[in-house]
Amino acid sequence: MLKVNRISVRYNIIPVLDEISFSVEEGQFVAIVGANSAGKSTILKTVSGLVHPFAGSIAFLDQPIEAKPPYEIASRGISHVPEGRRIFDKLTVRENLLVGAHTRDDAREVEETLQEMFALFPRLKERQDQKGETLSGGERQQLAIARGLMAKPRLLMLDEPSLGLSPILSNKVIQTCEQIRKKGTTILMVEQKVTEVLKLVDRGYVLQRGKIIMQGKGEELLASDMIRKAYLGL
Repeated sequence: MLKVNRISVRYNIIPVLDEISFSVEEGQFVAIVGANSAGKSTILKTVSGLVHPFAGSIAFLDQPIEAKPPYEIASRGISHVPEGRRIFDKLTVRENLLVGAHTRDDAREVEETLQEMFALFPRLKERQDQKGETLSGGERQQLAIARGLMAKPRLLMLDEPSLGLSPILSNKVIQTCEQIRKKGTTILMVEQKVTEVLKLVDRGYVLQRGKIIMQGKGEELLASDMIRKAYLGL
């Protein structure tokens, strides 16, 4: 579905990503993990067209997208939920969700998707008439994810969805992502919470200083001595 081949990215003259390659197959839950400032967010920004690589290629559904603008990439079925729980504070929960469906024309199907989101995130249904600014951190993150799903994407990209949440809430958000995958949406997530994510994913990639240094099944990476020492403190 998504094939990233040896992309390199610089901010001005500073190298951020160095010949990164990875793939995501349809129906998979894939994670890229690593410490802060490893370049994880830049990978998602590059795939979604917010940043363009100076080398390498990106293909989605066998079509090149590395030079496409963000709106065209989104229209092809990629939804990017950036870090920071960015929602519209002055809009209600329901209005925020409908913004996520702005590219869809069938009102009946949009309403069906809205009800699916309320079933997946019951708290949002309870809060649907409240403004975004009244929500807690966990509720805001749920809203950000649900809004990304309102477009019915083929690929949902999540940038550190647990950032700033309590351990209980962050685990709940990550578990919800597994439910989303089971419902048929392919997921690419970048995260710092290595243990929680690698327990769930089909495949993981470890990013360090702009380079992928390890890859494999989630359970294989968790069993790695390097991962246990570097990220789990064991």
